[in-house]
Amino acid sequence: MNDKSCLICQRIKLIKEGRNPYFVKELETGYVVLGDYQTYEGYTLFLCKEHVEHLHDLPERFREKFLQEISKVGEAVFAAFSPEKLNYELLGNTDIHLHWHIFPRRSTDEKADKAVWEVEKSRRSKVLSAEELGDLKANLLKQLD
Repeated sequence: MNDKSCLICQRIKLIKEGRNPYFVKELETGYVVLGDYQTYEGYTLFLCKEHVEHLHDLPERFREKFLQEISKVGEAVFAAFSPEKLNYELLGNTDIHLHWHIFPRRSTDEKADKAVWEVEKSRRSKVLSAEELGDLKANLLKQLD
């Protein structure tokens, strides 16, 4: 698979070019980015630097570090956005390039007792202004440093 056919590779390319507005921080094994939609305030992704489909495809040491770093990212999301709960998802059904979704969850969420994917897409597509996005990025970056 090449950059043109992989959405995650395209996003990483934009990060490297300084053109991804959602980019927060580069870690050793991946890139921390805010989600395009912020219905769940603080929704964050961790994009693996290696283009692989499955966690077990990563070399053992890299995989161990990747798992340590997703834990660090989760702690930062929790500290930055004060949710009641975090949902972690590593799916790959649509975009096969290894990437984590981290959803801050609150009891006030629509269908709070269900997976976020059960909420109709149009109802979970909140786009932020550049200023709002900048505030969220700064808050998360502060916790990652």
